[in-house]
Parts: sequence; structure tokens; C-alpha cells
Amino acid sequence: MIYGIDTFTFHDVLEIAKNPSKAKLNTQAKDQILNSKKNVQKIVESDRTVYGINTGFGPLCDVKISEEETAQLQHNLIISHAVGVGKPIDKELSKIMMIAKVHALSKGFSGVSLEVIERLILMLEKDIIPVIPEQGSVGASGDLAPLAHMVLPLLGLGQVWENGVPAETAVIFEKNNLEPLKLGPKEGLGLINGTQFILAHAIKGLEKMEYLLDLADLTSAMSLEAYRGSASPFKKELHEIRPFEGSKKVAARMVKFLENSENLKSHEFCDRVQDPYSFRCVPQVHGASRNAFEHLRQMAETELNSVTDNPIVLSAEESISGGNFHGQLMALPLDYATLATAELGNISDRRSYLLLEGKFGLPRLLTESSGLNSGFMIPQYTSAALVTENKTLCFPASADSVPTSLGQEDHVSMGSISGRKFNQVLDNLVNILAVELMFAAQGLEFRRPAKCSRIVEENYAILRSKVAKLEDDRLIGNDMLAIAELIRNREFVVN
Repeated sequence: MIYGIDTFTFHDVLEIAKNPSKAKLNTQAKDQILNSKKNVQKIVESDRTVYGINTGFGPLCDVKISEEETAQLQHNLIISHAVGVGKPIDKELSKIMMIAKVHALSKGFSGVSLEVIERLILMLEKDIIPVIPEQGSVGASGDLAPLAHMVLPLLGLGQVWENGVPAETAVIFEKNNLEPLKLGPKEGLGLINGTQFILAHAIKGLEKMEYLLDLADLTSAMSLEAYRGSASPFKKELHEIRPFEGSKKVAARMVKFLENSENLKSHEFCDRVQDPYSFRCVPQVHGASRNAFEHLRQMAETELNSVTDNPIVLSAEESISGGNFHGQLMALPLDYATLATAELGNISDRRSYLLLEGKFGLPRLLTESSGLNSGFMIPQYTSAALVTENKTLCFPASADSVPTSLGQEDHVSMGSISGRKFNQVLDNLVNILAVELMFAAQGLEFRRPAKCSRIVEENYAILRSKVAKLEDDRLIGNDMLAIAELIRNREFVVN
């Protein structure tokens, strides 16, 4: 993959994060970078006033900076903007930020030198990854504070990760025989203007959501087997007359997951007319969440292959001070995807509850000796708590805006908060689905000797390799954690 040239997908970025040598600069990309740097230098040598190159920043855009002071201007920009607070983001997110920034700068509209871009690539390859606090970006003018922390190590400042612990950059540079860089005109601004913090959270969230969407379908199929519900709501003909892509895909997957199920076959001629919505409407609800995923994927991959700093340098004669750094284009789909993820948990909790009611041949609380034993009563409390927490996280961060920079930046996106909330909700969903899987597997114990579909049996075996059937009360909290770990390790077969 070639930085600045190829069109990257979110999967590409995740692969590069695992193996940075998979992406390089070629001659064309280097020429783009060098040409853009020359254009900036010509602007510096001219008498023209261009924002961020020979002026101050934000409300100080009316302050002219001399040619001699331009390097100090860029240095001051980085150290004054590195004001993030809170816990550090995951190291992988920092790597994704770096990859996305290199890709954007390499398109040749930012005026950042080849030396600076090559240093970022070298740091990726040597696993010298900046420590970046999670809070402080309002998601317009770019993710200024997080990106400033990403840039500090280029100057020999700040901290980088070493063996999972923050270490001083100066110490790590000395170990690797690296010298700090000095930023030239426009370089600091090009590095910290952009949406790479928001984008990194979107990319990581897309990776999680892609798997959890598939797992939610599988989990609902396993629960339906345990409940001995009906597969008729998944027939192709029903979804062809309301042809949303997400619904059609989920319905087809449910048909596949339930193929040749002895449980469902035994229920074909019973007197139950229809199942509750949390079973019957799986294609519509899960499908709506899939539509939201697809929307976010399209928006994130457009952003990934865009130039999002400011000003944009088109030539030595033309630069445009615009708003490509504004995070609204990502904030809205992130908020939408957060809601879509929360709904996967909401409907999962309802299915879990139905399995506990003691209907249609299942014992109450999924235990044959309730009273002395509480069975699976309390895990559903945990699921309910997580579902409600997710609901509180669904308030759209993009609905708010607080003016900054003395009113120069008077409408901001808060997209960084959207991205962080999205990943929080996804992490909660892992545990919600773990509860449902635990209940579904227990429910299936009471349907033996009837066999489930092949894929449900396969996943039942995977779950039972870590968690035994519940006979009497035990530390089932450990069972929940074990199943959640199977989910995080992607051990369930979802396709």
C-alpha cells in the first residue's frame, strides 16, 4: 500500500497498524510532498500574508510573523496545544492516528516536509508510539490537543510507549539514535489540524462493530433454538417486499444459522401463533444497525482518504483557508452508529429475559432447582445495567457546540466525544451478548436430545469448552467473563 496514492479502507489501516512495513512512500508520493513544501517556501519568501504560514493562529490570524520567526511559531504551536487530559488512549489508536495523518499529508496539499513524514513512518516501524490523552478535543480546527501530543515526540518532547508503560521521548530517542526535528513553516499546523483522533476511534469502532453485528445474529439464532421459536419471519419473500439491505442480509443469515434445526422442526405445528418482537423482528432491528454501520464505513473511508488540515496549499500562488478540519461529517455518523450499537444490546437483553421466564418447556431462571439456587437471575441485572448505561451514552455529542478561540471557532463538532462514546457502547455490548450466549447455551440443555443447526452446535461447543452447564449456583460471574473473552478473541464462528 502506498501512502498518499492508494485508496485505503479501514481494514487496510488496521493491517498497517499490525505491520507498518505494509505501507510505503513511492516516488510519486515523495514528489507530491516535496512540491507542496516548495510551494510553502515560496509563500514564505513572498510578501503575501497566508494564514498559518506567516500569521498567528485562531484569533491571532491578524498578527503577521516574520520569516525569521516562522520556525519558532510552529514549535510554539505544538507545545501550547498539547493540553489534553484524562487517561491515555490505547496504543493501537495512536498508531491509527499516525497512519491516517501520514496518508493525508502525503497527498501533497499540506506543505509538511518529507523529513517529518518519514520520521512518523520510522516511528511506526520502530514502534515508538506517542502517549496521547483521551480528552481535550472539540472536533473542529481538527483534533488539536490529541494531535499536538502525537507531534510532541517529533520535537523530542512528551512521552511514548515502552513495554506498555509511558516513557520520556528523549530517553527513547537516545536509545534509538534519533535526534529531535525542527519544524518549518506550516508544518506544525499541518500536523495538528485534522480529524485523525475522531477517525481513529471510528476505524477501531468499525472493526469491533463488524464482528459484533455478525455475533448478534448468531446469538439470536442460538436463543431462538433454545426458545423453540419460529423461523418463518426470516423467509426471503417477506424481506423482498421491504428491501432494506441490512434486513435482507440478516434474514438470509438467520435462515443459514437455523438450517436443519431439529428444535425448530419440532415446533412447526404447535399452537403458538407468533414470537415476541425480540425474536420475530431480528432482521429489522439488526438490519437497521447494519445500515448504520455501512453509513459510518462509507463516511470514515471518505475521511481517511481526504486532506483535513488547513490552509490547503494548492500552489505557490493559491492557498485556501477553509473548514476541511471540521469534524461534523464524522460526528453525525458516529452518533448514529452509537445508537445502532446500543439497540443491538437492547434487543439482546430482551431475548435474555424471555429465556428466563420459564415458558415453553424451559425452567424458570434456567435452573431445575430454583429457590435454593438463584440460577441465572442476576446476570440479567448486569445486562440491564449495561443496556441502560448505553442508553445514557446515546445522547449525540454532535448536538452540542461550545464556541472556542475567542469566537473565531464558534461552531465545533464534539466528534471526539462521539468517537469515544461509540467505543464505550461497543465494549458494553460485548458483555451484554456474553450474557445472552450463556443463557442460550443453558436453554439448549433442556432441548436435548434434539440437535441444533450445524453452526449453532459448533458455537455451542466453543462456549462449552470454557463454561460448563449450570447445575447448582457457582461463580457464574467468571463464566460471563470467560464468554466475553471468547468474543474479544473472536473465537465464535459467525459466518
